[in-house]
Amino acid sequence: MNVAAVIAALAVGIVTGALFTFLRLPIPAPPALPGVVAIVGIYVGYYVMAHLGWGFDLLEALGV
Repeated sequence: MNVAAVIAALAVGIVTGALFTFLRLPIPAPPALPGVVAIVGIYVGYYVMAHLGWGFDLLEALGV
């Protein structure tokens, strides 16, 4: 894992959140911790399935 990329992503997220708050715009992410945890869960599920090599290419099956 590239720690610099993670830190940069966190910094961009903090600045974006601060800017949205300053401009009094709705937050561009789930406004509650369970929503954020759900996004982390989606990422973990995706990573685990990719690591195991399990999957089905839906677009290929549809001929796209």
